[in-house]
Amino acid sequence: MDYTHQPALIPCGQDKYMPKSELLLHLKTYNLYYEGQNLQLRHREEEDEFIVEGLLNISWGLRRPIRLQMQDDHERIRPPPSSSSWHSGCNLGAQGTTLKPLTMPTVQISEVDMPVEGLETHSPTDSRGLKPVQEDTPQLMRTRSDVGVRRRGNVRTSSDQRRIRRHRFSINGHFYNHKTSVFTPAYGSVTNVRINSTMTTPQVLKLLLNKFKIENSAEEFALYVVHTSGEKQKLKNSDYPLIARILQGPCEQISKVFLMEKDQVEEVTYDVAQYIKFEMPVLKSFIQKLQEEEDREVEKLMRKYTVLRLMIRQRLEEIAETPETI
Repeated sequence: MDYTHQPALIPCGQDKYMPKSELLLHLKTYNLYYEGQNLQLRHREEEDEFIVEGLLNISWGLRRPIRLQMQDDHERIRPPPSSSSWHSGCNLGAQGTTLKPLTMPTVQISEVDMPVEGLETHSPTDSRGLKPVQEDTPQLMRTRSDVGVRRRGNVRTSSDQRRIRRHRFSINGHFYNHKTSVFTPAYGSVTNVRINSTMTTPQVLKLLLNKFKIENSAEEFALYVVHTSGEKQKLKNSDYPLIARILQGPCEQISKVFLMEKDQVEEVTYDVAQYIKFEMPVLKSFIQKLQEEEDREVEKLMRKYTVLRLMIRQRLEEIAETPETI
């Protein structure tokens, strides 16, 4: 890749720009870190616009469940058939007309085990004690309660299953399920989405939710850059997440991009984050020191303004005692 030429300014947020040469240096470092992996980024120019594109890793940081859509845009997922889908002896058409009974699958019923020696078995006979009477049992159509029956209409081949899931990605192996369509992804688990440097935060959010067919609105979520120090920086709507990731550096052990709820997370500045990991006794000692410093400053200010008040009063008394002059 050619990382040199044309000094220019690249937008990295609202009213924020950076030199193109500086961004190329960050991009070179980023690609060296992910050398030989699919997380490397590519850049190109279209109509004098510098564009970086590639995969962005996003970690799940949700505290509330999300809802998956019931069906895809291109493929309808049919609910499982009801228990009354098979009937004994009747098949009705769409308008209530009787159709020809379908050919039922062959059912093989194993023979009854032979009686144990020493026990007599009696066959039903007629009233005159003649030959055993064979019961004239009519052949009934098997119902779904028979163990040997297999409902062919519900069996999907592997190719059908792949076709149904073709437009739906899984979240850590979780596909849509009627019983688990509302669930919370494992905290910290990672997914990725292919974006470019011209896409803003709302566009990336919508793309991510659409990838997994998530029904929740994109306005419920936000992207945060979370550092190991505890600092949490919310990406604004005018920010470009891919540019922000490049500027933060490639190492995810230092910082990660998280998808979180807007109303569940508060930003943590660097000044606050540097105190988060201290033990409670240490933090209490910090608070005590700050309180003592505050008290000294308050006392100093009180002395200063007390002196000023006395000076003002003294001057007012001098003016009141001075006779009026014409």
